[in-house]
Amino acid sequence: MSQADNTRRQTADQSQVSMHSHSSTSSSSSIHTDETRSSRDTAQGPDLLDRCPTNHSHSMGPDVIEPINSVIEIPDEVYDRLPPHRKLIIVSLLAFCSFLAPISSTSVLSATPEVAAEYHTTGSIVNLVNAFYMLFMGLSPMFWAPLSQVYGRRIVTLITAVAFLLCSVATALSPNLAAFFVFRLLSAFEGTSFILVGSAVIGDIYRPTERGTALGWFLSGTLVGPALGPFIGGVIVTYKSWRVIFWLQTALAGIAAIGSYFLLPETIYHKGADDLVGYSVKRKAKVLAHMMNPWRVIRLWEYPNLLLTGLATSALIWNMYSLLTPIRYVLNPRYNLTTPLQGGLFYLAPGCGYLTGTFLGGRYADFVVKKYIKKRGIRIPEDRLYSALPFMGIVIPGCVLIYGWCVEKNVGGIPLTVVVLYLQGVAQLFCFPSLNTYCLDVMPGRSEVIAGNYVIRYLFACTGTAVVLPAINEIGVGGFSTISAAFVCVSTIGVYVSIRCGKRWRERIDAKKRAARKMHNQRKSAQSGDDHVRAQQNVTTPQTQQKEEV
Repeated sequence: MSQADNTRRQTADQSQVSMHSHSSTSSSSSIHTDETRSSRDTAQGPDLLDRCPTNHSHSMGPDVIEPINSVIEIPDEVYDRLPPHRKLIIVSLLAFCSFLAPISSTSVLSATPEVAAEYHTTGSIVNLVNAFYMLFMGLSPMFWAPLSQVYGRRIVTLITAVAFLLCSVATALSPNLAAFFVFRLLSAFEGTSFILVGSAVIGDIYRPTERGTALGWFLSGTLVGPALGPFIGGVIVTYKSWRVIFWLQTALAGIAAIGSYFLLPETIYHKGADDLVGYSVKRKAKVLAHMMNPWRVIRLWEYPNLLLTGLATSALIWNMYSLLTPIRYVLNPRYNLTTPLQGGLFYLAPGCGYLTGTFLGGRYADFVVKKYIKKRGIRIPEDRLYSALPFMGIVIPGCVLIYGWCVEKNVGGIPLTVVVLYLQGVAQLFCFPSLNTYCLDVMPGRSEVIAGNYVIRYLFACTGTAVVLPAINEIGVGGFSTISAAFVCVSTIGVYVSIRCGKRWRERIDAKKRAARKMHNQRKSAQSGDDHVRAQQNVTTPQTQQKEEV
């Protein structure tokens, strides 16, 4: 029995090494031939893409399923499973879905006084609800990322699309502040999965040299949403009840659910559930508990490069929400604007900037990757981050400082405010595709990496949303903008350090994991050997029994 266990353990280790190896031999062996793929497509249908089941040993524990290399090379043929036009449809659908949760986070900003009046509370309490909305957007990736890694992208998207639809209806019908509070938070928890799973799907279907462009289009939904939300909300509350905002959200959620059902195939290359074939129910439950443990997301921050790039995206999100949240309170009285619609027009400036950056930012990130491949002869994930440095280090801090102090001192008027809001919007779309795609490049196929990035960024978004109005009342728009600009500058230094040291950090931590794995396997092997010896000693043969009787 122990010899069989050892054999299965060696087979599992070889399977693990085979799946994560950088060599071309292992890559080619893990993918089916074109003839096999063609016959499978014919038998299973066009929406059931090839996956790689590894079927790890049944005798091994959950630790076997944990990758020990940060950079995992996936066979190039995987990215040809879908034709280009189908990929464009999927990206368009995902961009639309990713639009929903962020637009819901800000669409109510223009209606804050109206919501507060209906529920007999204050604007600060309603803004606190919005802050908790961002908090739940930050917490939910720790749940949805492992789930999508185990069961796939499609099923998670469908479940959350329907749940977001139902929560939108419930929010529109909320009879009191408590119900409004609960269903808003549930909407945030469900809606963030669109952003997380969407990024993972793009990593599943696009090569590293193509991801930046695709992710730029996808991210346009996540960034245009927060900018257009207050404008749309302002138009609605000027002429209708604030509840119409959430009925519109319900209609959009319905379109997302239907579109996901008909247009989104399963794209994941390797489901975690494929590793559980043949496990007993008890064993499967134990391994699933490990695979879907939210701590897997947080634990990835042991890689300093992932932590620093997470802080960089957090600085950008902090900057975005600290600019968008107080616009009606800050600009309306300074420019003598009297209606929600007039204040909502200011949100179009960064929104147009995000749209403009969509056409340029992702393409520029891919261009930088290709340039360094030509220069070095190989692709290093950290090279992509060079594309974000000038925009994070110069353009965005400059725009934030000009905006804050010109509004503080009443210099430049509306035109200058609009211009700097637009330019910082463009600059953000040169940064986000680079930082987000880096997470996909450095650990392909692992949605936990993207989840960790979203967790930290939305926790900072929550903090920024909660503190911006009190801080502006205390230190002014200029002082708070200076803090935001300094945060972005410091995070830029962190990105540069990741470029210089990221590869070395990854190799060091990977070496520690491999050493720990080797030691663990040696202990298991020694323990199995001892069990085998004891079992042999306890065996009673017929000859031995006759001697004992004599």
